[in-house]
Amino acid sequence: MGWLSWLAEQKIDEAARNGEFDDLPGNGKPIELDDLSGVPEELRVPYRILKNAGMLPQEIVLRKECLELEDLLAACRSDEEREEIGRKLNTQRLKLRMVEEERGWGGGAYSEYADKIKDRLGGD
Repeated sequence: MGWLSWLAEQKIDEAARNGEFDDLPGNGKPIELDDLSGVPEELRVPYRILKNAGMLPQEIVLRKECLELEDLLAACRSDEEREEIGRKLNTQRLKLRMVEEERGWGGGAYSEYADKIKDRLGGD
């Protein structure tokens, strides 16, 4: 920790001991995190607009649908049902892959190691 960070920490600790933060709005309540640091800068405003409108980005909706279909597939009792849900799951996975590639997320280390990551995490 640099000296400037150390000094800032000391000042924050001193202010907290003196009760200077006690009357702040939201005191004692969990912080609502709204972190878009992982989203490219040019997509942050559209994502915020979608979020405020109660909408989700297409890739999130597709991932959610894939997870739901995977759960349904695991609970299937008949081969016909398993086959139908499997087809739907493959279609959604393909759509998700296409959206990721459009966004430039299809290449790189993740695509190279995606299967190993999924195996390690216990996924399909």
